[in-house]
Amino acid sequence: QVQLVESGGGLVQAVGSLRLSCSAPGLPFSTYAMGWLRQAPGKEREFVAATSRNGGSTFYADSVKGRFTISRDNAKNTAYLQMNSLKPEDTAVYYCAAKISTLYFGDAGRYDYWGQGTQVTVSS
Repeated sequence: QVQLVESGGGLVQAVGSLRLSCSAPGLPFSTYAMGWLRQAPGKEREFVAATSRNGGSTFYADSVKGRFTISRDNAKNTAYLQMNSLKPEDTAVYYCAAKISTLYFGDAGRYDYWGQGTQVTVSS
């Protein structure tokens, strides 16, 4: 059974940092591209970042470029999202997701597996 388990969320002040982790036991990890998406209250789920199967390619939403970094460790079946210079508008539930296809990273509907989400709250 495939499970994606996020951790690392919490409350942080603006300009602070957080590192999210996504563990994926049961997933043939190196065969899946990994993404992070988020959903703020009253808003649709939106793409944040994604990485290819071997981590050699990364993709970011314009709103997080230069501040967030996605990475993965295939030996540990784990993906990460390092978030720096956080802003109050980054407040959301952050979801880890996996997709077999390496296309359409920005489309939330294209992901095959999802974690339960972890709350990130940035205070001003």
